[in-house]
Amino acid sequence: MEFAGLDIVVIALVVLVVLILFAGIKTIPQGYQYTVERFGRYTRTLQPGLNLIIPFIDRIGAKMNVMEQVLDIPTQEVITRDNASVSADGVAFYQILNPAQAAYQVANLENAILNLTMTNIRSVMGSMDLDELLSNRDVINDKLLRVVDEAANPWGIKITRVEIKDIAPPKDLVDSMGRQMKAEREKRAQVLEAEGARNAQILRAEGAKQSAILEAEGQREAAFRDAEARERLAEAEAKATKMVSEAIAAGDVQAINYFVAQKYTEAMAAIGKAPNSKIVLMPMEASSLIGSLGGIGAIAKEVFGNGNAPAGGNPQRARQTTPATTTTAATSSFRNPFDTPQGS
Repeated sequence: MEFAGLDIVVIALVVLVVLILFAGIKTIPQGYQYTVERFGRYTRTLQPGLNLIIPFIDRIGAKMNVMEQVLDIPTQEVITRDNASVSADGVAFYQILNPAQAAYQVANLENAILNLTMTNIRSVMGSMDLDELLSNRDVINDKLLRVVDEAANPWGIKITRVEIKDIAPPKDLVDSMGRQMKAEREKRAQVLEAEGARNAQILRAEGAKQSAILEAEGQREAAFRDAEARERLAEAEAKATKMVSEAIAAGDVQAINYFVAQKYTEAMAAIGKAPNSKIVLMPMEASSLIGSLGGIGAIAKEVFGNGNAPAGGNPQRARQTTPATTTTAATSSFRNPFDTPQGS
């Protein structure tokens, strides 16, 4: 009987030891960390895997999830700096870096992060105008992340990202913004149209200016060349007149006949080309014009020396006698064409 009682005690002790061992073995899953409290005081943090604690003395305190977590920010009303009321919501991403601080520095960690983020959303968005609020969402996210992360740092957590999901102005304000945008675009269109018309007028004016300049230059060049031509014509006329005068002074009558016949022919041509005359009635003898042409021919013979001097004779004498004979013939045949013929 004594041995049977002893066996029962041993078995009970073995079972107690096994239960104590099982009570001191703790398995921590990946992504979690547990705090250990000894008589209610934090002592250490258990890492993922197999861990041992002292049963009945140590106990598991807080089971902290150290993976990155997301927290929805509910919709709230925000008054902007220009007194516009908008509704905004968002999301916040955070991660526990120090489980002891997250467990013992703040109560209800998620609620604390939620309220902290909502408060800073109202502060940041309330310091901006509505136009800035709608067009600078990245700036809002950066400001929120910096402010909330700095405030949550003593809690042993890291705010990795804060994003504004939606910003919803009131319906009447949206309609006003639509009208404003339409008016702004119409104004831009009118400005662009006016600028295009102005540029077109400037280009047309510049083209007309260049055209006038080129036309003036052309007229100046034409006038210059016309004056030069008249100058040369006058020089030629003066030279011809001088030669005729010298010939007359030398007693050459054929020069007079040539000069008069030339002017006479030019006058007849001018009368025939006059636009206000269709029929010309005037006394004229054909023999007079022929006599004048004969005088021109005599001058040409004298100039080019066609061999009128007698063979073996004195050339000097031939030059002296021939012009006189020719002059007599030309003079006898030349008559003023405006004189009235005898017997007419």
